[in-house]
Amino acid sequence: MKKLSIRVEGMTCEACSARIEKVLSKMEEVESVNVNSVTGLATVELNSEENINEIPQKIEKAGYEVPMQTVKLDITGMSCEACAARITKLLNKLPIEEAVINSITNSGVVRFKNGLVTEEEIIKQVEKAGYGATVVKDEDNVINRDDKELKGLKRDLIISLIFTIPLFSAMFFHMAGMHIFLLNGWVQLALAIPVQFYIGRRFYKGAFNSLRGGGANMDVLIVMGTSAAFFFSLYHTIIGSSELYYESSAVIITLILLGKYFEKRAKTRTTDAINKLMELQAKTAVVERDGEVIEIPIEEVVVGDIIDVRPGEKVAVDGKIIFGETSIDEAMVTGESIPREKTVGDEVIGGTINKNGFIKFEATKVGKDTMLSQIVKLVEEAQEHKAPVQRLADKIAGVFVPSVIVIAILTFAITWFVKKSIDPAIMHAVAVLVIACPCSLGLATPTAIMVGTGRGANLGILIKSGEYLERACKIDSVVFDKTGTLTEGKPVVKSVENYSHMSEEEMLKIFSSLENASQHPLGEAVVNYCKENKIEMVEVSNFDSLTGMGVSGRIDGVLYFIGNKKLMNEKNIPYSAEEIERLQEKGETPLMLFDEKSLLGIISVADEVKESSKEAIDGLHEIGIETYMITGDSKRAANAIAKSLHIERVYAEVLPQDKSDKIKEIKKEDKVVAMVGDGINDAPALAQADIGFAIGTGTDVAIEASDITIINGDINSVVKAIELSKRTMRTIKQNLFWAFFYNVIGIPIAALGFLNPMIAGAAMAFSSVSVVTNSLRLKSFK
Repeated sequence: MKKLSIRVEGMTCEACSARIEKVLSKMEEVESVNVNSVTGLATVELNSEENINEIPQKIEKAGYEVPMQTVKLDITGMSCEACAARITKLLNKLPIEEAVINSITNSGVVRFKNGLVTEEEIIKQVEKAGYGATVVKDEDNVINRDDKELKGLKRDLIISLIFTIPLFSAMFFHMAGMHIFLLNGWVQLALAIPVQFYIGRRFYKGAFNSLRGGGANMDVLIVMGTSAAFFFSLYHTIIGSSELYYESSAVIITLILLGKYFEKRAKTRTTDAINKLMELQAKTAVVERDGEVIEIPIEEVVVGDIIDVRPGEKVAVDGKIIFGETSIDEAMVTGESIPREKTVGDEVIGGTINKNGFIKFEATKVGKDTMLSQIVKLVEEAQEHKAPVQRLADKIAGVFVPSVIVIAILTFAITWFVKKSIDPAIMHAVAVLVIACPCSLGLATPTAIMVGTGRGANLGILIKSGEYLERACKIDSVVFDKTGTLTEGKPVVKSVENYSHMSEEEMLKIFSSLENASQHPLGEAVVNYCKENKIEMVEVSNFDSLTGMGVSGRIDGVLYFIGNKKLMNEKNIPYSAEEIERLQEKGETPLMLFDEKSLLGIISVADEVKESSKEAIDGLHEIGIETYMITGDSKRAANAIAKSLHIERVYAEVLPQDKSDKIKEIKKEDKVVAMVGDGINDAPALAQADIGFAIGTGTDVAIEASDITIINGDINSVVKAIELSKRTMRTIKQNLFWAFFYNVIGIPIAALGFLNPMIAGAAMAFSSVSVVTNSLRLKSFK
């Protein structure tokens, strides 16, 4: 009998408990059920595990939620993608949602509905497959940088070369007809044993674990091939024959080990992006506590601490400046190469470098909540998910090794039958076993995804998973929110017209005093403009907000109004409609100041277009992507912005809740649509789009709803992300082509006897290295 303890969210009273108990009790597999609304736990005893996955489904149908649980694993003993496929297959027999095993980082992520599986059951299943596993907690922050394994490979490689070189040279002495002691079978046996059984122990161990788990990996092929050559030679040594192939088995092991060494070195570089980001984290912070300035470990910093940062030092955690001015280099976090000027009230990011001024800031986010930690987490999660293109390679890798063994057996049998000799039969079969390389096939996609997502992070582009990196290259339409995305989101004064008998300064004084009382965003632009020009404000009496039209108030006994055409028409104030329309055509909003008799002045306000917007739109057009703009602004203002940016289609006066409907409309035209936005009201549209781009300077809700986050706020990065996607997919296709081509050509050549086992070993070893090296070229993407 299996007992489950499931966490249930959304319960408010005992009636909720009773409802869930009633629903679950109807299941034949449920022996007993007890739900506690206080602790939020449902204890379920089962007499069968047959429909265990239906339990959370029934709870959720009842109106409650069973949260998803994630377990991260550090796995030992994997040698190739066939190992990962074997572990995944066994884990999928458990009641889980998803298992992603990464043979590159020797890690795994298992996701399941809370309470259905235990960590012990997961580890037991991995061990059943023939591998070792430990659970990695978030606070461990483990990234696979296994220097110890690399050093072990290097040591074994040197030892292997010491014994293999004499054996290899003996082959040339034999070909030259020279008889030296190295040609003696017993001498060769003595040299071959350390290579075969000490250096080759890793392959025997891997093969044993794989076979014990009911599968077959690359190690099985290596062990079968080299053992056949070794023991065949041992037989000939015992009977006194000169037909020896010790050098073949030794050279094969040495070359494969050499390939694994280079592959391991190359693999470590695929996680460079994460490693570099983690190294940005400051180790200590200088904080002010109880009137003292002390240096403490970064782990002891708490929200609210006041932290001092001198020129050249790293910013310890995220916070807000309360004293001083400086410029801060945020390149490694945001991808922005130019240092940003910071002053009191500005936010700072942990891990960035203070360039030239002394500042104090208040810590607002620490530990796992800092932007740097969130970036690392996002990149890690992106590399945990498999891209759809990888499924084909996974399926092939899963059946590849058994197929190769069958081909090798057939090669042995046919060659022996045709040539009536066991020697060529064994050598041809060994060549087939050695040339086969599912490693390169398994590495083709994940290495490119890891380097691609890592390079994106370096450029300030956070891609949530390989699926979105793959999908981005198919985008043919991009929809931009206007305010805060294409524009700065902060209106500024564009022009001032004075029609009164007053001086411009007097007019601006009335303007700023009324707008200061209004607290309207457009009015704030006027107030800031007047402050910059040192215009003093005066007292306003009888202030009134006229909804949808403007404001009014008395200054020195005179009643003034600031408003739109509607208000002026209501008050019968004459004005030039042509002048108002001229400003609106430019995308500006005119604010009219008037008294009870005449128009006194006009200040036009506009939300400025970002410098990068036109370049980004032009860049999208160059690669054949259609552009759209969606906004709640008036049609005139929207069209003016769109025209200046050469945006093709505009949706204006769209309510926030209707933005996602517009995305649906575009998708119905069989387009792959990306949405770029930054506000809370953009979140539904971001989720509705095929790919959602959130401007990282925007809200957390928008970032959460998006698939790709542009953390530096530069919309040029949308073009970069699409180009990075195309480059990554091109790299994956190159990798898959050469991996398939290599095996399709290599195995038949080996089976026909045209390939020496040693050459096959070298080719097999370096095929994996070539795939990883090709993926590493993505690091140069700009």
